[in-house]
Amino acid sequence: MSAARRTLLLAGALLLTACATPPPPLGGPSDHRWSGRLALQIETDPPQHFSAAFELSGQASAGELRLISPLGQVLGTARWTPQGAWLQRGREELPYADMDELTTAVTGTALPLEPLFQWLRGEPAALGGWQADLSRHADGRLQARRLQPEPAVQLRLVLH
Repeated sequence: MSAARRTLLLAGALLLTACATPPPPLGGPSDHRWSGRLALQIETDPPQHFSAAFELSGQASAGELRLISPLGQVLGTARWTPQGAWLQRGREELPYADMDELTTAVTGTALPLEPLFQWLRGEPAALGGWQADLSRHADGRLQARRLQPEPAVQLRLVLH
């Protein structure tokens, strides 16, 4: 898989309009921050696999996800607000209507942004065939799977 495809795949994991102006920086009292490592596996033909360090801030309605290589290079940044979503890779910034559209464009399937924030807080949430295993949340680990609709997807996070 090419480096560009991997970058796009991860940015979509992440699971994050037509306006090319990026959203304002976050920092309100309801914002949260997480960092760690993520692994995303999508059962397509051929299967897609991606892993990277991540920094996630904000909430389901507005936030930012930065993906980082093992050498510390920013692979891509996804930002989202109620007005849209943007994927930035280097100097290129691509607009999308919302994070579902962004993650579908990047990975071929929508990824669960709203439930992800609930899972990170240790709260169970279900959406469209997704199931989360929060049994190791206290250890900073979570795993989520989607079997239906196809393709099957597995997301694993290890928090720092």
